[in-house]
Amino acid sequence: MMGEAEPPGSVAVLSTCFSYLPLVKGAESGCLAPNRDRPAAERLQRIPQRRQTRTDPRVRAFRRAFFPNVPDSQWNDWQWQVAHRIRTLKEIERFVLLSTDERAALETVGEKLPVAITPYYMALISAVDSDQPLRRTVIPLGAEFTVSPGEAEDPLHEDNQSPVPGLVHRYPDRVLLLVHDFCSTYCRYCTRSRVVGHNQLPSRPDRLELTFDYIRRTPSVRDVLLSGGDPLVLSNEKLAWVLDELRSIPHVEIIRIGTKVPVVLPQRITPQLCRLLKRFHPLWMSIHFTHPDECTPEVFTACTRLADAGIPLGSQTVLLRGINDNLETMKRLVHALMRMRVRPYYLYQCDPIVGSAHFRTPVSRGLEIIEGLRGHTSGYAVPTFVIDAPGGGGKVPLQPNYVVGRDGNDLLLRNFEGRIFRYPDCSE
Repeated sequence: MMGEAEPPGSVAVLSTCFSYLPLVKGAESGCLAPNRDRPAAERLQRIPQRRQTRTDPRVRAFRRAFFPNVPDSQWNDWQWQVAHRIRTLKEIERFVLLSTDERAALETVGEKLPVAITPYYMALISAVDSDQPLRRTVIPLGAEFTVSPGEAEDPLHEDNQSPVPGLVHRYPDRVLLLVHDFCSTYCRYCTRSRVVGHNQLPSRPDRLELTFDYIRRTPSVRDVLLSGGDPLVLSNEKLAWVLDELRSIPHVEIIRIGTKVPVVLPQRITPQLCRLLKRFHPLWMSIHFTHPDECTPEVFTACTRLADAGIPLGSQTVLLRGINDNLETMKRLVHALMRMRVRPYYLYQCDPIVGSAHFRTPVSRGLEIIEGLRGHTSGYAVPTFVIDAPGGGGKVPLQPNYVVGRDGNDLLLRNFEGRIFRYPDCSE
C-alpha cells in the first residue's frame, strides 16, 4: 500500500485540476486543396493527421501533486495500480476534501461493499465537489444504509438460478460465469454488492472446474458471459486457462467478457493481453461506462487496442440519478463511445439493491433519454433501455411509444419530430 509520508500539494491548490475535461481529440485536421496533378497516394500523405494526447491533463496534475516520484513504468503497470488502490478513509482524505456525509459513511461501511479506487481513477475525481458524478459512484454516502421498499440483497434472484456456485443459468442458451468477486474499483450501486469484495467466490481451479463441468453437461449452452468481479483482473495465465477450458467445450460458440477495467484500469489493456484474447475468437466485450468524464485518452488507447484485436466492443451504462440522468450527459457519453469504436449497447434501469434509492430514477427518465437520442443522433449511438426484471425475469427492453394507433389498415407512427405517418400494414 502507499507510504505514510504526506505527498506534496493540497486539495485547495489542486481543486481546479479536477474539473471536467472532455475527451481530447487533438488538433483538427486541415484539408489541403485538391491538386489533381499529384498522385492520390502523395495527396493522402500530405493530409495532416489527428493527434491523440496520451495522458489526460487531470492525471498529469494528480501525479505531479501526489505521486511525483513514481516513474511511468510503475504508474502504467496495472499490477502497481491494483496494489496501490485507495481503500480507507485515511487514504481517501489525502486526495479529496470529504463531506460530513461521506466521512460518516466511510466510518460505517463495515461489512457492506468495500471501498477501492485505483490511483488512476482517483485522478479523475473532483477534490472538492462531493456532487461530482464520478466521485458519487465510488465514494459511499449515508444513503447506502437506508433500506427502501422493494429493495433486496439479490433482487435478480441470481442465487436461485445458480446450479453450481458462481454460475447463473437464467436464459436457455447462455450462462453467466462469475470468475471471482474481485474488482479494481468498486461501484457503489453494484448489483452483486452482496458478494463482490467479500472473498466468497475465489478464482480457485476446483471451484471453476465445477462451472466448466456444468457447461460441458449442458449442450444447450452456446454463449458464456464471464463476469464477477472483473475477469480482466485475473492474471494472463489464469485468464488464458479459463478461456482455454471454455474453448475446449464443442457447443460453446461465443465467449463474452463483462468488465469495467478499460475505464478504471486502462493500464491493464496491454498489447500482451490483446494478443492473448485474440486466440479465443469469437470473443465479445461489454464495457461498463457511466459518464463522459471517463472517456480519457488512456481509455481511448485501451479501447483502440481491443478493437484492433478484432474484439467487438459494447457499452453497458446504468442510469443513475444526478450522475447521468439527463439527455445532454448521455449524448456526450454515447458520442465519445462511438469515437472509441464502442457501440452503446444497454442503458440499464438501476437494480433495486439494498441502499440504492438515491441512485435510482423514474423509469420515465430513461424513456425520455432514449426518445431524445432517437432520430437526433446516429442509430448506432442509441442504446437499448432495459430493466433487469426483479425476481429473475431477465432483461425487459423498454421503448417510447412510437405506434400511436391504427386507421383502417394503416398503422399510425410518430417520428422523432412528433409528426404522424401512415404505414400500409399487411392483413393477417
